[in-house]
Amino acid sequence: MDDVAGWPPRWLTEVPLVDQMRGDGELYANFAEAVCRVTKDSVASPAGKLLELRGWQKELLKHILARREDGRFRHRTALVGMSRKNGKSALAASMGLAGLTVGGNGSEIYSCAADRDQARIVFGTAKRMIDLDEELSSMFTLYRDAIEFKDKGSVYRVLSAEAYSKEGLNPSPLVIFDEVHAQPSWELWNVLSLAGGARADSLLLGITTAGVKTQSNGQDSLCYSLYQYGQQVVKGEKKDPSFFFSWWEPTQPEADHRDESLWQEANPGYDDLLDKEEMQSAVLRTPEAEFRTKRLNCFVNTSVAWLPTGAWEALKDTDRFPEPGEEVILAFDGAFSNDSTALVMWLLGGEKPHLMVVGLWERPDDAEQGWHIPVAEVEQTIVDTFRDERFNVKEIVFDPARWQRTFMVLDEEGLPVVSYPNSAANMVPATQKFYEAVVNKSFTHDGDERLARHVANCVTKQSSRGVMVAKASSRRKVDAAVASIFGYDRATQPAEPPAPVARFFSIQV
Repeated sequence: MDDVAGWPPRWLTEVPLVDQMRGDGELYANFAEAVCRVTKDSVASPAGKLLELRGWQKELLKHILARREDGRFRHRTALVGMSRKNGKSALAASMGLAGLTVGGNGSEIYSCAADRDQARIVFGTAKRMIDLDEELSSMFTLYRDAIEFKDKGSVYRVLSAEAYSKEGLNPSPLVIFDEVHAQPSWELWNVLSLAGGARADSLLLGITTAGVKTQSNGQDSLCYSLYQYGQQVVKGEKKDPSFFFSWWEPTQPEADHRDESLWQEANPGYDDLLDKEEMQSAVLRTPEAEFRTKRLNCFVNTSVAWLPTGAWEALKDTDRFPEPGEEVILAFDGAFSNDSTALVMWLLGGEKPHLMVVGLWERPDDAEQGWHIPVAEVEQTIVDTFRDERFNVKEIVFDPARWQRTFMVLDEEGLPVVSYPNSAANMVPATQKFYEAVVNKSFTHDGDERLARHVANCVTKQSSRGVMVAKASSRRKVDAAVASIFGYDRATQPAEPPAPVARFFSIQV
């Protein structure tokens, strides 16, 4: 149906109309609109209002849930790709509740993902839908990781990624596999594919945005492999009627990502579920690689430049110097052996924060085998900077993972050390904040060529939580850039009264 806004997607498995008509798509849609409610206020609808499915969503349900002449699901596996903020979680949650309600006795519905927190997103949306509707609340019993429909002996559960523990599952009619792009291996996908083999109706539904094409080992990622297989099915190169594939993306994926026509092609809910102004803002504050994967639903290579061309150079200010007694934050990132170690300073007293390099220790080209970072020199530089009367050092922040001795030494000296583990939980939002600050020219730097080199060496790295920076190769150092990122995060924290510095590891972020 080409007259439905947002439909069809660029890639779509052909499904006979007769199979659509005798399938469960209309049943699931009617269920969603009768009892499932919006869980969060949005541009399209306030929280608490009954869902109003769009035409493209109803078409998608009819295609996914089509049935053969013998009454069984036409598809055993489905992969649906759409960009963020197009109502993916709400639609998937309503499907889970519909399957639990209208499925046969003893139904087993599962929400799963690369980690339990991600798996709980769709599941949590389903639980909230139950809370918001009196009829649903009367039918189901809620637990932390399960929804039970006792009248039918059916259950809807959350699964995490430990595939070895999933043997013996008997899912029917539906497994919802969220954000397939974040799954690091085939193990869980394969276990769940096999688990449904004993049930007449068992559909493994992957709903995801795009991600990276290849993993760190050079192999195609799970999601990209399924994406390529889906294309082959659509083109007729593979004969597999049990595999359904629908994927929204631009017809010219390599075109300028700032072109609004690409946004419309990749987002079926554009200017409806997805606010046009929000997209206009996102394209300015989001790294290109992340915008392409999450907003245009296009796969990217693992090594993609992080900052827009010329953005870093535009922040250079060689006339900015510390004022006497100016508040500063020191940020430190390092390693012991063949890597590099960086100490940077954020000046906080001016109109904008200003970034300077205090010290950078890198392996010399003519270094002998076994060269190591001069730890004592690094420690002394930190202490000397702290004691320098020109500065009022508020914090010395670094990841202590490989520098525990230094952390303890500085702590014992009474220096205001702050532990900042370089985990995805910390670095993903810090990286986003730093990127936005660069694009919006929210700080300046001293133009240090070594720092510029480390920034230029940064490429994007996709984690389950979002985008981080990484080095393209072991020879390209990024430590000064990483220190700048988490230093900026600490430098721009709300001006709350600082907690007193306690002893070793007592301050955690």
